[in-house]
Amino acid sequence: MTIIAALGCGMMAGVFFAFSAMVMPGLRRAEPAVGLAAMRAINLAVVNPAFIGVFLGTAVVGVVAAFEGDPLAWAGAALYGLGGIVLTGAFHIPRNDQLERRGTTEYWTRYLREWVPMNHLRALLSLAAAASFTLAALN
Repeated sequence: MTIIAALGCGMMAGVFFAFSAMVMPGLRRAEPAVGLAAMRAINLAVVNPAFIGVFLGTAVVGVVAAFEGDPLAWAGAALYGLGGIVLTGAFHIPRNDQLERRGTTEYWTRYLREWVPMNHLRALLSLAAAASFTLAALN
């Protein structure tokens, strides 16, 4: 379970990193109406069984791995829970919902300013979780 949790966290860190390093900078370079429309389409497309399965499944597997007793696995579960699940639910999803409702280029500027730095944090916490689970698996 610990290895599966490490792999899941690594996958999610990679997804979040790709958004930070490529997707969002690319959308920022586009005309605001184009970037906004593309992000709205991405927000709709991300709600699919493959992504949701890995995203939420990693959290479940991480908690199961933590109950195997290794303190590093507990750290991994906490880091992914905070970075992957809590930040997404409390910060990113509400802004994605606002983007869908408001859909103005003015809001797009604010969205980028708020969403992107917290996505960097989400990527770092997920990567730290992957490292914690990896070290736990090596114990």
